[in-house]
Amino acid sequence: MTTRGDDDPATGHARALLRTATRYSGVRCAALCLVSTAATGAGLLLPAALGRALDLLLAQAPATRWVLYCAGLVLLLALLDAAQTVLIGTVDARSTAWLRRRLTGHVLGVGPRAADRFGSGDLVARLIGNAAEAGTTPAARAALLAALAGPLGGVVALGLIDWRLAAVFLAGAPVLTFLLRAVARDTTQSATRYQRAQGRIAAALAEAVEGFRTVRAAGTEDRETARVLRPLPGLSEAGHRMWRVQGRAAAQAVAVAPLLQLGVVAVAGVLLTRDLLSVGEVLAASRYAVLATGVGVLVGRLAGLARARAAARRLGEIEAEPAIAFGARQLPDGPGRLELRGVTARRGGHPVLDGVDLVVPGGTTLAVVGRSGAGKSLLAALAGRLADPDAGQVLLDGVPLRELPHDDLRRAVAYAFARPALLGGTVEQAIGLGLAAPSPDRVREAARTALADDFVRRLPDGYGTPVADAPRSGGESQRLGLARAFAHGGRLLILDDALSSLDTVTERHITDALLGDGPAGTRLLVAHRAATAACADAVAWLDGGRVRAVGRHEELWRLAQYRAVFGSGEGTESAYAEAGSAAGA
Repeated sequence: MTTRGDDDPATGHARALLRTATRYSGVRCAALCLVSTAATGAGLLLPAALGRALDLLLAQAPATRWVLYCAGLVLLLALLDAAQTVLIGTVDARSTAWLRRRLTGHVLGVGPRAADRFGSGDLVARLIGNAAEAGTTPAARAALLAALAGPLGGVVALGLIDWRLAAVFLAGAPVLTFLLRAVARDTTQSATRYQRAQGRIAAALAEAVEGFRTVRAAGTEDRETARVLRPLPGLSEAGHRMWRVQGRAAAQAVAVAPLLQLGVVAVAGVLLTRDLLSVGEVLAASRYAVLATGVGVLVGRLAGLARARAAARRLGEIEAEPAIAFGARQLPDGPGRLELRGVTARRGGHPVLDGVDLVVPGGTTLAVVGRSGAGKSLLAALAGRLADPDAGQVLLDGVPLRELPHDDLRRAVAYAFARPALLGGTVEQAIGLGLAAPSPDRVREAARTALADDFVRRLPDGYGTPVADAPRSGGESQRLGLARAFAHGGRLLILDDALSSLDTVTERHITDALLGDGPAGTRLLVAHRAATAACADAVAWLDGGRVRAVGRHEELWRLAQYRAVFGSGEGTESAYAEAGSAAGA
């Protein structure tokens, strides 16, 4: 997408989004434009037909044909208005759906960086509320031509009746033009502030809902409510300003438009007294003066377009965030050798990982340990390209992850997390998520490996139980996440603290399965327990954003600072005994 030189990227992306959304419903937009223009044309013909019929009736001449013309135009206007309503609703719905689908895909393509920048609540507000407002743009633009044609057609019709009528109206036209420009400018500014305040409230509400248990436990409900509603005065101010702008415009229109209409009717009356106009033409002129001063319709259209433009810019800010790009290089056969070369990753402007070099031989298990904030989860994200490093490379079997196609990468790497998101309608679908053709046998085998089969079978409908209706603890959720990773397969399995909610016995059994008859390939474990680290072929000890040491757990255990990662330094005999027991099992 290209942007104008004097535009910021968000505005350029917003324009491009709206252009594409308009093309997406191009046929319907064209039909709406034609129907709206036809309705405007019929509305412009009706006063002339009424005036002609009136003149014939006053002259006691046959007027049946013109009365029928008037009736036909009224019926046509009703039909066109109904068609216009249906088309506007259809185009709005299609455009909104397209924008939501496009932006949702883009957010998922950007990855965690989108939530980091905008916040999950604000993202939801943009994808729901702002997309709905921006989705009205194609229909509004298509109908705008007809909205402009009404006043212009009214002026032309006045000129055809008598040029002096058009001259009277045009004398006050600059005032109306200035009014419309001011409405569009002020409404855009107010709508932008209003929508930003909405986004801040949505973001704060999402945070409060996510942490509702913490809020309730701390007894800070009132404080959280105040925090969520803190942007409300700004929202109210922006909303009131928006309505004041439109109210002031309506008041000015009420003041200016009737004066112009009265001026046209007065001149028409003078011309009538001089026998230069007929009574029917005076009637037609009065109706055309109303059409020519149709500021109310234009104010509404322009205000709607201004709000939609502000909403589209907020969508453009999302679109301006670059999505992760993938390559076309094929992944060769290999054991799953993982290598990090000089990897540096920053968060908030500070390096979390700094020049990390690490090799995980294919088919082995590496445990990553370190204190909180050492960068373990970030390293796990980089290893499977859920995020990209700011410097350095991550390679899988000698191929940089950036150069791999999306599908090849996702087939090769499986993940399990501390708090897995269990997506899908049923438990079986949640475990088989991401598989092209998940078989029941494969799903159940993975569940057995993760020690999830027993409690899944106890659910009301077993594997067919809807995820939302499946009561489960945090440990059981983790086991379902592990089952999903085991079912996925691939040559690299990454467990990002995915055993933290399991009891030690369950963790021991799953660790044994991982290292025994479980999923083959390379395994990267973010570990917080000494027993988990002891089961790995090697341990990478992260400290201060760097790999301080790599070696067997029992070798590193001789170092007091390493032992302190799992406990309190020297006083960790029980942890060591647990680790030794697991290692010897």
